[in-house]
Amino acid sequence: MARKMMLKDGVEEAVYDFDLFVIGAGSGGVRSARTAAGFGAKVAICELPFHPISSETIGGVGGTCVIRGCVPKKILVYGASFSSEFEDSRNFGWDINGPITFDWKRLLENKTKEITRLNGVYKRLLTNSGVTMLEGEAKLVERHKVEVIHPDGEHKHYTAQHILIATGSRASQLNIPGKDLAITSDEALSLEELPKRVVILGGGYIAVEFAGIWNGMGSKVDLFYRKELPLRGFDDEMRAVVAKNLENRGVNLHPNTSLSKLEKTKEGIKVFTDHGDELTADVVLFAIGRVPNTKRLNLGAVGVEVDHIGSVKVNEFSQSTVSNIWAVGDVTNRINLTPVALMEGTCFSKTVFGGQPTKPDYQHVPCAVFCLPPLSVVGLTEQQAIEQAKNDIAIFTSAFTPMKNTISARQEKTIMKLIVDCETDKVLGASMCGPDAPEIMQGIAVALKSGATKAQFDSTVGIHPSAAEEFVTMRTTTRRISAGTPVKKDHQIS
Repeated sequence: MARKMMLKDGVEEAVYDFDLFVIGAGSGGVRSARTAAGFGAKVAICELPFHPISSETIGGVGGTCVIRGCVPKKILVYGASFSSEFEDSRNFGWDINGPITFDWKRLLENKTKEITRLNGVYKRLLTNSGVTMLEGEAKLVERHKVEVIHPDGEHKHYTAQHILIATGSRASQLNIPGKDLAITSDEALSLEELPKRVVILGGGYIAVEFAGIWNGMGSKVDLFYRKELPLRGFDDEMRAVVAKNLENRGVNLHPNTSLSKLEKTKEGIKVFTDHGDELTADVVLFAIGRVPNTKRLNLGAVGVEVDHIGSVKVNEFSQSTVSNIWAVGDVTNRINLTPVALMEGTCFSKTVFGGQPTKPDYQHVPCAVFCLPPLSVVGLTEQQAIEQAKNDIAIFTSAFTPMKNTISARQEKTIMKLIVDCETDKVLGASMCGPDAPEIMQGIAVALKSGATKAQFDSTVGIHPSAAEEFVTMRTTTRRISAGTPVKKDHQIS
């Protein structure tokens, strides 16, 4: 198991190649490796080769977020947002003469340059931290031993006192006839041609974001999802707002609907729904969720337990069922967000190598959906507050036309919401759908993390004129909900 033995105070002690071996160089893995190295640990990290254009592998230092997730997607969101900006500019005095054209390939080239640059940045961060980088596919052999299959086919073994699994997740596919004709978000980021007709299956943030991206670039988009509203798990009122915004911007919504079959035809891909409808698309995107990357790690052979979808089971310190094997990030399926993986990685390194046992804190984690306009939330939804609170709940809302839209004439309101415990006056949750929502919500998250009350919101001076000031000027209760009120699931808000 160990490379050799040595004596310490007359007792044999194993000596390993590394103090820590990290499998996966995404956000969580890189943060864990660098932080552990900063505590003096000898660290190695292993990742598959980087292919910036191909989606054939899940590799690349930087992981899903940098290579085929948050970063390239946000670049495409920026690209898509210009179409509405051009429309809105006319009433602000701008005359754009002649047709406005969009070059999909130019955007992709610049997107690829940026993720290639970031891949290099992450590599330098690891190197400068003293971390040994290995390229290849890693799997567990024993509880302290890892086998790496390098790109040249060479198999090598490495031993480590601790092993960290940070392999992230991958996109799921729907098991229907013709499923191979569909793509996932991986391929969607690097299509050779911009599709004219797109069918998207899924109601989560990836589906909603790609609907906005392609719609903003001029494609005809049909979005199918199984529930009455998209974005299950978010606040119902905000879900309804997002659905209305998608529809108003030209996305065709198909709630309570799934796909049953895909067929290749001369005209494109024929799509069959479970309601018996048919339509034809150039691209069909499955955005129905993600599953942990654990199948090829050989976890069962060393006793690491996983759940029914393959997530590594961990305790509150990110320790698996094998004491020296740990896991952070999406592979554990806790809160699957890049900043959460970073937090988990930092806590892991402090616990194992810093002598500071630290648990990740999952309270008041903010997040955003980069639809157009974006949605951002922190804390409890109204439905969660009703279910969990022992006291009455007060709901404060504000719906208004942003100043920009009063001039541009865009018929799209900004919606804000605060959820307050009537007994303690604490703000339990906040949400916003409108321009700059994620930028505003980051500050609101600090307030909630600090235990802010509604009275403190009310006593804060606003920044005028701004949308953000609405969060400190909502004085009138929209509704009050008695403790013990039953929650309506997936309720359509009118």
